[in-house]
Amino acid sequence: MPILDWIGKKSVVNHDKEVPFRLLKRIDSLSVGESENLIIKGDNLEALKALLPYYYGKVKCVSIDPPYNTGKEHWVYSDRVNSTEIRKWLGSIVGDLKEDLSRHDKWLCMMYPRLSLLKQLLSEDGIIFVNIDDNEIQNLLNLMDEIFLEKNRLAVLVWDLGTGTTAGHFTRAHEYVVVYAKNKDILPNFKNIEDGENIVHGALKKPSKANPYSEIEFPSGIEYEGDNSIFEGEIGGSEKIRILSKQMVFKNGRLKNPVRLEAGWAMRNQILSWLAGEETYDSKGQKVTKFFFNKNGILWYEKEKDIINPQTMLRKLGSTKNGGAVVQNILGKKAFDFPKPVELLKFLIQLITDKDSIILDSFAGSGTTAHAVLELNKEDSGNRKFILVEMENDIARKVTAERVKRVIKGYSFKNSKDESIKVEGLGGGFQFMNLDTELFDAHGLINDDITFIDLARYIFFSETKLDLKEKAVKDYFIGENNGTEYYLIFKQGKENILNEKVISKFKKTAKQKIVYTDSCTLDDEVLDEHRIIFKQIPYEVRGF
Repeated sequence: MPILDWIGKKSVVNHDKEVPFRLLKRIDSLSVGESENLIIKGDNLEALKALLPYYYGKVKCVSIDPPYNTGKEHWVYSDRVNSTEIRKWLGSIVGDLKEDLSRHDKWLCMMYPRLSLLKQLLSEDGIIFVNIDDNEIQNLLNLMDEIFLEKNRLAVLVWDLGTGTTAGHFTRAHEYVVVYAKNKDILPNFKNIEDGENIVHGALKKPSKANPYSEIEFPSGIEYEGDNSIFEGEIGGSEKIRILSKQMVFKNGRLKNPVRLEAGWAMRNQILSWLAGEETYDSKGQKVTKFFFNKNGILWYEKEKDIINPQTMLRKLGSTKNGGAVVQNILGKKAFDFPKPVELLKFLIQLITDKDSIILDSFAGSGTTAHAVLELNKEDSGNRKFILVEMENDIARKVTAERVKRVIKGYSFKNSKDESIKVEGLGGGFQFMNLDTELFDAHGLINDDITFIDLARYIFFSETKLDLKEKAVKDYFIGENNGTEYYLIFKQGKENILNEKVISKFKKTAKQKIVYTDSCTLDDEVLDEHRIIFKQIPYEVRGF
């Protein structure tokens, strides 16, 4: 596979591992109720790193709308990458191609570590949607192929905007949604989200090596689409069903007598399973509710329509114009340029998520993703959770959080006829979080504000990739995984020493013990006797 290269790539490929781990601090005055939903104000690179100990491998759906790099957005490159060629970009506004010949390099340097962290947060059966337009579509595909692997590319969706803007000799009336799976091999089928009745299809195919003629006996009572009919010999076209009994007789919409039929059954195993009274599913996992005979005497099936193969052309899913009107109605003013419409986000989220899935948007903007999640939860009594990250302070507080707050509690606006419209609240809540203290200070020491639980959570996750269960923490013990016990001896401003007195409070087991603390006065023989591996703080508190 061809590998994309650009100015600064070597400095950002592993930059996600160098990003400092920071704590999250709840801001009560901007939060709504008690909820697991999060709106985080801060650089999304640092925010994604801060989320890892809590959400590693747990996010079912990522949907992001990064800068399109049009040259008109005025986004600022701000990543603190320790590279001579990148440092000169810091704080500079990325211009258009005439003003800034390295703007594509800057965009790639900005996106690479963020996509790397998003991949770590995605569940194995998760999916990522990335909105983009022509300016960076090719670079994005090459980047995603490298990080997520080309084999996990699902599609490049074309979002029909309905109307467009003049672009050279054409009117640009579309954007793209690039879609990748974390692991395509275990990705479940997309859920059906269309209205309508169950799917009904014929259950026969032309006889072949895969579907040779075989005999099945059907009992009386099976449904028939007509009222009264008699069939003899062979029926059907190329499918041909042979009636091995003398006749196939239907009376009052039911098969009157048992009948033996021979055909090339496309769903032979399912037919036999259904006839035996068992729950029956097709090859895609959709439930087959019944088999019946149509008016021509052909056996058909009915199944629950819970799987969909959506088209790559996304039509009638709103536009940024629609999205802008919604935001203006909610906030009472124009507050955000080109926000995505709720309809688009709902469609994408519904395809892959369950009622309790986690949805992450690290380029939150106006908060459309949260709005879509809240609407879906209202519609199906779901408990989906959203995590939004917005870097700009005024946008995060006055647009993102304020919009979500009003959507939760309800709001009013006046339509074009100056009529007052009241919109009922969707319910729910969220915690507004700021990025807080870094784990280590500039000298590599544990920051004074770090608590025992903060450090324990970080250490346990870095060792196991699991959440810390605070109820299991006792004395120095912080958790266990795969037969290994983990201990932390840490109290700010105190001597934290691994000695005989401390060991006496450990669990009396023969399991391997990993102990983090400042120093150790025990010799190797004692450590071996108690099966202890000593790891010194801060030197062995590694990143992930």
